[in-house]
Amino acid sequence: MIRSIAALGVLATATALVPAPARAIDPPRYVDEAATAGIDHAYRGGWEFYVGGGVAVFDCSGDGYPELYFAGGTDPAALYRNRSSQGGALRFEPVQGQPHLTLTGVTGAYPLDLDGDDRIDLAVLRVGENVLLRGLGDCRFEVANGPLAFDGGQAWTTAFSATWEAGADLPTLAFGNYVDRAAPGAPYGTCHDNDLYRPDGDGYGARRLLRPSYCTLSLLFSDWNRDQVPDLRVSNDRQYYLGGAEQLWSLRPGISPRAAGRAEGWRELKIWGMGIASYDLTGTGLPDYFLTSMADNKLQTLEPPSFGQPLRPAFRDIAFQLGATLHRPYTDGEIMPSTAWHAEFDDVNNDGLIDLFVAKGNVEGMIDFARRDPNNLVLGQPDGTFREAAPDAGIVTFERARGGAVSDLNLDGLLDLVVVNREAPAELWRNAGSTLTGGGPMGNWAMIRLRQPGSNRHAVGSWIEVKSGTHIWRRELTVGGGHAGGEFGWVHFGVGTAERIEIRVQWPDGQWGPWVRAFTNQFILVDRRSETPFYWYPETAAAG
Repeated sequence: MIRSIAALGVLATATALVPAPARAIDPPRYVDEAATAGIDHAYRGGWEFYVGGGVAVFDCSGDGYPELYFAGGTDPAALYRNRSSQGGALRFEPVQGQPHLTLTGVTGAYPLDLDGDDRIDLAVLRVGENVLLRGLGDCRFEVANGPLAFDGGQAWTTAFSATWEAGADLPTLAFGNYVDRAAPGAPYGTCHDNDLYRPDGDGYGARRLLRPSYCTLSLLFSDWNRDQVPDLRVSNDRQYYLGGAEQLWSLRPGISPRAAGRAEGWRELKIWGMGIASYDLTGTGLPDYFLTSMADNKLQTLEPPSFGQPLRPAFRDIAFQLGATLHRPYTDGEIMPSTAWHAEFDDVNNDGLIDLFVAKGNVEGMIDFARRDPNNLVLGQPDGTFREAAPDAGIVTFERARGGAVSDLNLDGLLDLVVVNREAPAELWRNAGSTLTGGGPMGNWAMIRLRQPGSNRHAVGSWIEVKSGTHIWRRELTVGGGHAGGEFGWVHFGVGTAERIEIRVQWPDGQWGPWVRAFTNQFILVDRRSETPFYWYPETAAAG
């Protein structure tokens, strides 16, 4: 779990802020288009569904436009096919006639390409048996539990992550479970064990239990020290565990998983852990982590070791330093603390400065926490701090949000927002451009997708670097994190005023590709077998 910092070529300090590539741009203007787009969905149910409520964002039709798969709780889950046109109003239609897509008891879902056939699959999380859905193309799916020898269990599942271990044809899957409902004395102190599935031939062997487990609400395989072997971050809800804390599990081939402890440098952290977001904010070449909680959100960065010493998983909190505590509502006069769920880093105004979206909402009538708790959209500033922009962006609502996504739904380079609400309609916000000019372009952007031979076709575990001048943006390609939902597809970079960029990829096995040049405001395919990027055009895909 350790690696020499000198071997990484990263900065000597983990607290230096990324130099600003350009001035900050005004917030985007968002337009509520859920009703006109045809989205009619809510996440409902009793106490098993106070948590969860995620959305999976991925392209199952093959036209490049991402579809939306919503968890429904006691209502049926729902897949909506994207019928939008490039840069136009958002438009979706429900996919019908497939009963396995409309399961009840669904808490969330994550997209990934399980079998490397370039058709995106779904890991569906449930209160009850979890289900793997294999994509067949044209937004058709089949249940793959049997063919993959996958035992979905009967737990209350609320988290998921996946990674490809060296030499494996299938990904390793981690499912995070919440309270053990069958245990005497539930819910307090009765956390269910988490499940780990490693490939065994053409399917999965018996699930392995990650013990101890502490009522998990988010998981993320992430290569925190860049040694090409991701470890599993686990965010746990202290509402129900006894004697627990946040966790980091080491997975090495042929070795049983092992939780990091003080001997490795891991520092005990107890929060109401609900979601994980990651990005290299500090410019070290290593991921930083935003951890959502109740009034105690954390933004963790790795402590720099002494010169020549190995990296250790010793993280410290810089949320207060950067103005990212987000611990209470910013409007409506509420003074009680906030409850945060899904979190996601990206650049919503394309100024080259990383922003953060956080979905918020009271659990269920908890009087010690804010009842009217709007979502946050904080914009990155040139000095590395964040400022609240949700009111200016026009997205202030007071529903009880859970899951969410920041994604370009109409392929115009501008990031839209999806929000899943508990017992209220989902929200769909189209990014209409600059608030200053009443819409229209902001900064420049690049959408990147990776390809490589083999089963891990989309190169999960890679690091993508985008360079303009002396500034480099870095992003790790992962499956997991957030709260009960994630995205799979185009990877977005806002690049400010840059008209040309260079792109480099460190592939999952640690090998670096060359720097390749590309124009901005393009959809760019980077194939490991080629030294030249390919441009992709939505109108070509739509024409078949």
